[in-house]
Amino acid sequence: MIQMKNRYLITTLLLLSFTMLNQAQPIRLHPVNPHYFEYKGKPVLLITSGEHYGAVINREFDYQKYLKTLAKDKLNLTRIFCGTYFENPGSFGIQHNTLAPPAESFIAPWKRTDVEGNKGVGNKFDLDQWDPEYFERLKSFLTEAEKLDIIVEITLFSSIYTDLSWTYCPLYHENNINQTDKISRGNVHTPDNGNLMQYQDKYVQKLVTELRDFDNIYYEIQNEPWGDNSDEFLAINPNDSASHEYWRRKADLPNAAALAWQKRIGELIASTESKLDQQHLIAQNYCSFMYPIKAVEDHVSIINFHYALPQAVEYNYGYDLPVSFDEDGFCGKEDRRYRVNAWNFILAGGSIYNNLDYSFFVGYEDGTLKNDAPGHGSESLREQLSFLKGFMEVFDFIRLKPSRHLVKLAPGTVPQVLANEGKEYALYLNGGSQCDLQLYIPPGKYEATWLNPASFGTEKSEVFDHEGQVKTLASPEYDGDIALKIIRTDGK
Repeated sequence: MIQMKNRYLITTLLLLSFTMLNQAQPIRLHPVNPHYFEYKGKPVLLITSGEHYGAVINREFDYQKYLKTLAKDKLNLTRIFCGTYFENPGSFGIQHNTLAPPAESFIAPWKRTDVEGNKGVGNKFDLDQWDPEYFERLKSFLTEAEKLDIIVEITLFSSIYTDLSWTYCPLYHENNINQTDKISRGNVHTPDNGNLMQYQDKYVQKLVTELRDFDNIYYEIQNEPWGDNSDEFLAINPNDSASHEYWRRKADLPNAAALAWQKRIGELIASTESKLDQQHLIAQNYCSFMYPIKAVEDHVSIINFHYALPQAVEYNYGYDLPVSFDEDGFCGKEDRRYRVNAWNFILAGGSIYNNLDYSFFVGYEDGTLKNDAPGHGSESLREQLSFLKGFMEVFDFIRLKPSRHLVKLAPGTVPQVLANEGKEYALYLNGGSQCDLQLYIPPGKYEATWLNPASFGTEKSEVFDHEGQVKTLASPEYDGDIALKIIRTDGK
């Protein structure tokens, strides 16, 4: 009898252990390679071309059709703003801006009151009362995304770019009944923001608590914190006098006050979740283009860049965290630029690519109509990004590492290389029309396949026995960019 009880106890403990190991958990850093993610027990990288962050706060937007379109296009990420910031029509020259809904269509975490006088943007908010409709819509959005294996980046706050934009925000003193302090927009996301801090804290705690059970989310503290608080920059190309867009020639950095405020918010997310059953990853947005980050707080798990260059990965790879191309856009209205940006970044070792896709807007949540905006989105671009995602998933990509040192020479082109040396090689060549690539490869038998990133066709394939040292691989002719997959075939 005692022996049978012991067997029963052992069986019960084993079943309990198995259940605990296999129960759902939020997307997390991959335990083998923390530059990538694990979700539902599988390695994952995140690639998308998504709408302009207003899917939840814009009542008119059909998010179900939108999410089904992303899933159909085999993309797996979207980014949302949560209501602390929204834009006025015409902001940044964007027509049909999902982040600039009509006043009557804007929904925020806080209840509206019947008090009039909000300068045409609806009745005032009561920051001490939550709006059940908002949280129902938010959770419904996340539930639909979860069914489709789409990860959602939840951006809690955003820089406020203009004085006019500040007058649209719920925390602005004329837009609520709670007598929030009259402060300039530059102080909103700093420790010197008067009584706004208490409402920001309550909002973070409420959102994090409400969303505690979702596995398909991670948090971002603030979008582009340098946009309203910057006093330092890295000159990217100071000699580019031909460019009329000065912002493209420097990487603006958040100032000390902005960093201190972000640290507080990040710690608040972490401390709130420490009392809950599950903890989620936290991203911090550092700057645009590239920069060697000076320090990463312990609560931060994802390093976000906007308009990122491959060097952003190179400079920060040693943190052993995912480096994210968190926003692309403002680069014209053709597929090529965004395709090149995505391939360059992911093949440099990045783990996330997110393009602003302006073809998604109210009435066209299937992304079938080009929009008048400074950026670009299209069905064809999404198909090209899906091909990049599929290209990476052919590899055991968590074993790959940035390996440009393996290129001896790539005449006329700029290569990006990921490799599990002696086994798998993923390469992308940007520039030129033909290249005799010289690559250091150990002895063995390999298959090399050249692929067209725009049309997805196989341009050339060859099997070769290599004796070691430098192997020259002659590409076919190509139009500006080409990808190369090399797989060892002798089983060693």
